[in-house]
Amino acid sequence: MSKSFTRRDFIKSTSALTAASTLPISMVELAFADSSQNFTFAHISDSHIQHIKGTKFVRNWDRGLIRAVAETNLLNPKPDFVIYGGDLAQLGSKPELDRGAEIMSALNYKTYYSMGEHDYYEDLGEYWSKLFGKHYYSFDHKGVHFVVLNSILTYDEWTYDRWPTGKQRMLEMAGIDNPNGSPFMVGEKQRNWLQKDLAKVNKSTPLVVISHSPLQKIWKGWNFWTEDAEEVQELLKPFKKTTVIYGHVHQIQYNQIGNISFHAVMATAWPWPYPATYAQAEQYLPKLTIPMNRADPFHERDATGWQFINMGNGNVDMHYTLNENASRTVAFNTKTGQPEDMGYQAENNRIPPQSHY
Repeated sequence: MSKSFTRRDFIKSTSALTAASTLPISMVELAFADSSQNFTFAHISDSHIQHIKGTKFVRNWDRGLIRAVAETNLLNPKPDFVIYGGDLAQLGSKPELDRGAEIMSALNYKTYYSMGEHDYYEDLGEYWSKLFGKHYYSFDHKGVHFVVLNSILTYDEWTYDRWPTGKQRMLEMAGIDNPNGSPFMVGEKQRNWLQKDLAKVNKSTPLVVISHSPLQKIWKGWNFWTEDAEEVQELLKPFKKTTVIYGHVHQIQYNQIGNISFHAVMATAWPWPYPATYAQAEQYLPKLTIPMNRADPFHERDATGWQFINMGNGNVDMHYTLNENASRTVAFNTKTGQPEDMGYQAENNRIPPQSHY
């Protein structure tokens, strides 16, 4: 990119980072014409710390987050801060959130937290607030405006009137393909707050939005869906460079809607496959979503890996070093105006799975 771009004209990342990790940590560099203003931040998400009883927790999910924290502390260059993308806990219990907070406390950086549905629906975020503070907020860092949203709210009737206990409410929201679930949303109150917050920001300022759900409509059955996505997108459209980073889906996703770049980060707990029913519900899918190349969706570490994220000219390139699978790049093709995985698309088939043995 030309050095004649102004400081606010582009966001991109570096590939000159540390050696490839086997944990899904995202490292993002925001680069400006004046290189002295460059900075990086790291992103970790979806650890699903699960309490068994007493002092026992599901070890795999514990170890995933512990290792991600340790590797984040070893990053070079060191990030200015860390963002946690939600679902620290599995069922939102105090022991789970305490355990997650204990592991995260080992980070050597300031950390901003976004809330996931697994953190929220046991007590509607009451204990989360004691540990991590506000459910939604914004901050500025070196000329970039960051917004952290609570995107996993839903209808008041479902939240307050339907369930006899918070525990049952949490279990119902935690289910996949559950007819008793309810779609996520940002909600009118928070959208009003967002409108007021963004009104104070110059429209040429790079905008990075952190949410747990996608802020788009992907697949409703698995709640890869935000009910008021279009209303939120409308508030983001005036900005020249807007990027939404989300968790929740535990898989590689990318989409471009107008000037808004969307991309997911993987989970430290486990990867989800794409629902088989995607093929029967094309009308719900973002036009540019590309299926994930993964050898074994339910293998503990398959599809988890290091994520280099390039954010340039409003388009996002994702570079993945995947554990026990071929490395992958989903890059924006300026000729076709959409992201493409040429290794996957050129063969019109999946890359053959690699053996775990």
